[in-house]
Amino acid sequence: MLIKVKRRSEVSPSEITPQGLYLDRRRFLRLGAGSAVAAAALSSGFWDPAWAGVKLSKVLKGGPYNAKDELTPYESVTSYNNFYEFGTDKEDPARLAGSLKPRPWQVVVDGEVAKPGTFDIDDLIRPYALQERIYRLRCVEAWSMVIPWDGFPLSDLLKRFEPTSRAKYVRFETLYDPKQFPGQKRSVLDWPYVEGLRIDEAMNPLTLLAIGLYGEVLPNQDGAPLRLVVPWKYGFKSIKSIVKISLVEEMPLNTWAKTAPREYGFYANVNPHVDHPRWSQARERRIGDFFKRETLMFNGYADEVASLYTGMDLRRFF
Repeated sequence: MLIKVKRRSEVSPSEITPQGLYLDRRRFLRLGAGSAVAAAALSSGFWDPAWAGVKLSKVLKGGPYNAKDELTPYESVTSYNNFYEFGTDKEDPARLAGSLKPRPWQVVVDGEVAKPGTFDIDDLIRPYALQERIYRLRCVEAWSMVIPWDGFPLSDLLKRFEPTSRAKYVRFETLYDPKQFPGQKRSVLDWPYVEGLRIDEAMNPLTLLAIGLYGEVLPNQDGAPLRLVVPWKYGFKSIKSIVKISLVEEMPLNTWAKTAPREYGFYANVNPHVDHPRWSQARERRIGDFFKRETLMFNGYADEVASLYTGMDLRRFF
C-alpha cells in the first residue's frame, strides 16, 4: 500500500468535491458495508444535535496542503482497500465492514505522557471539531488515489497529554476483535496490527488523524472511527481503527517490519530511488489512468519534511 501526495496549492471547495458526488447520499448506502455503516454514521457524534453546526461538510474549507489533482471517485476510495483485518483481497473490506461497530469506541493514550487515560472517541475528538480545527488534506493513496481526508493534526492531540522528554516514538495499535474483524481469524499477520512514528514525524503538521473523507464520517472499510494518515510515507503507515496511542522511548516494531523486514523498514518514506525487492517504486499508476507517472520524493512534500531526515541514508533507512 502506498501513499503519494502532490505539491500543495489552494483549491476552491467546488474543485475539491464535485457537488453531485457529495450530495448523492445513496452512493454511501450502496457501499459494501451498506446500512450498517450508514447507521453507525448517523448514530455518531457528527450527527448528534449536540454537534449542531459541526458536520464535517460544514467545517472543512480546505487545508493548507491541498493538491490540484483530480479526486478519485468516492466509490473507488470506499470499495477498493487494503485492510487485512477484514481480508487480504481489495474487495474484502467493503464486503465485510458491516461487522465493525465504531460506536461505542474507546482510545487509550499512555506511556511517556503526563496525562494518560482512556477516552471515548467522541470526547477525544470533540474539541477539534468544535474549534473548527479539522482540515482537509488531499492525498494520493495506494495504487494510487487522490483522497480528501477530513481530520486534524496528530500533534494537536499529543500536546494535550503532555509528552515527557523520554517520548521518542509514538506507537499505534488497531483493535483486536475477530468477531468484528473476520480477517483476524487468519494468521496472515501477527495481530493486533501495530504502527509507529518518530516523535518529530508525529508532531509534523502534515501528520493527520483522520475521522472522515469527502466530508462524510469515515466509513468502516477506510478505518473508522480513527485512522492515521502520513502523506509522505507509504500506505502501511496508515493504521486504521486505532484503539491505543502510546508514547515510548524505544522504536516500536511495526507490523510490516516484523512480518517482512527485507521488504519493509520502519520509516516507509516515499523514495523513488529505492526499489522494493519485488518492484520499482520510480513510477506509479493512479486509478483511472492508463499511463504511469513519476513518483515524487516524499510525495512532493520535500519542502515540508526533508529536514526531518538530514544526515540519514534513506537507502538504508527505508
